[in-house]
Amino acid sequence: MITLPSVVTAIIISNVLLSFLGFKNQLFFNKYQFQIGKIKAGEQIRMWSSGFLHVDFNHLFVNMLSFYFFAGYVVNSLGEMKFLALYLTSLYFGNYLSYRYHNKQDNYTAVGASGAVSGVVFSAILLYPDMKMMLLFFPIPLPGYLMAALYMVYTIYGMRKQKDNIGHTAHFGGAIAGLLATIAFVPSVIIDSGFTLIILAVTLITAAVIFKQKF
Repeated sequence: MITLPSVVTAIIISNVLLSFLGFKNQLFFNKYQFQIGKIKAGEQIRMWSSGFLHVDFNHLFVNMLSFYFFAGYVVNSLGEMKFLALYLTSLYFGNYLSYRYHNKQDNYTAVGASGAVSGVVFSAILLYPDMKMMLLFFPIPLPGYLMAALYMVYTIYGMRKQKDNIGHTAHFGGAIAGLLATIAFVPSVIIDSGFTLIILAVTLITAAVIFKQKF
């Protein structure tokens, strides 16, 4: 039987409980989702609370499944307190980037743990550069850095389409925060995972250039 670190279990339970409450109670969902106009008006709690809400069960399931697969690697390397700091930093910075990116769209809304999960995923790939992963529809092991690049392609596509309530911009911000936090906590990854770090950095820089072209 696999025993999850207590911090991972607590985060999953929090996301599930608050998301299901949001599914059942639209007033609760509306009060705590990310919304530019409300945040400008002083409701800063939305910068945090929106990271524990999800659009629907599928959104919640994908985020928590991804989190489940990668969180253990990061906890194993950083310990629970530094892992929690990385998770919350990625969540906040993901939403902060969304706030800056959509600042002129007062009605823009989004929810999801995607920013925090992105930070965890990118951290795990940096800490374990030899990691191999598989897509459900493509059962061949792929290098972690390639999966990260594909994830950014999905993020860029989601940002440009803007047809759902998922915080695609937060994916990008969370990934940046996850990498920076990992380097701050484990500086040796700069040498030990240098090639992977370069690939991930180039991926994020390329994504940043594409984002900027929107304006």
